[in-house]
Amino acid sequence: MRYFIRFSYFGKAYHGWQKQPNATTVQETLENALSTLLRHPIEVVGAGRTDTGVHAKEMFAHFDFEALADIQDLAHRLNAFLPEDIAVQDIFKVKPDAHARFDAIERTYEYWVVQHKNPFHWDFAHLVRQDLNLDHMNKAASLLMEHSDFECFSKSNTDVKTFNCEVRGAFWKWEGERLVFTITADRFLRNMVRAIVGTLLDIGTGKMEPNIMKEIIASKSRSEAGVSVPAKGLYLTKVLYPKELVDEQER
Repeated sequence: MRYFIRFSYFGKAYHGWQKQPNATTVQETLENALSTLLRHPIEVVGAGRTDTGVHAKEMFAHFDFEALADIQDLAHRLNAFLPEDIAVQDIFKVKPDAHARFDAIERTYEYWVVQHKNPFHWDFAHLVRQDLNLDHMNKAASLLMEHSDFECFSKSNTDVKTFNCEVRGAFWKWEGERLVFTITADRFLRNMVRAIVGTLLDIGTGKMEPNIMKEIIASKSRSEAGVSVPAKGLYLTKVLYPKELVDEQER
């Protein structure tokens, strides 16, 4: 039977989501905990890959195992077993062919910026001391929704079949002391959000005009876009699936 796990993690201690040799990752940590509790080797498939130091407020993964008598008890025991920077919110049964990555229809990220040094924000947000023109940043962000090919924001030498993404929302908004960039799309390229944010911050500080976004996207060149901002300010906040994904018996 197939199960989905809904969980969150603070990424500072991890070399991203995906397992890799000689590095601590979220995937490996989760698999080890499940395998120990279920006394059987468990492999989990995540909704996507987050890079080193990136956080997830909401992440999903699936795994296969025999019928579980008490799913919520497993979730409780898993939380007790996992380190404090990974937390499971739910485990639920899904259809046998449900896939955490390929069935996701929408993802949302946030990027947090602060403008004053604060020791309590140091691991959570990117510090930008320069004045920022929020109107220019939002004008440039809105232009993302007029395009589909985002090769200019993709990590170099990435092995993907297409650079096309459907950006469905992109905007900046103050939330208390944090300036938060929220972006939603059907899919994202590696490093895409951090490169977009770096470009928008260049526009916000006056290094570039808002309409330059069109030229950058048309160039398809990573060198034309801004530098990638630090991973510590990036959060995966929502992954959306079709309603019919969940097993009928579990609704």
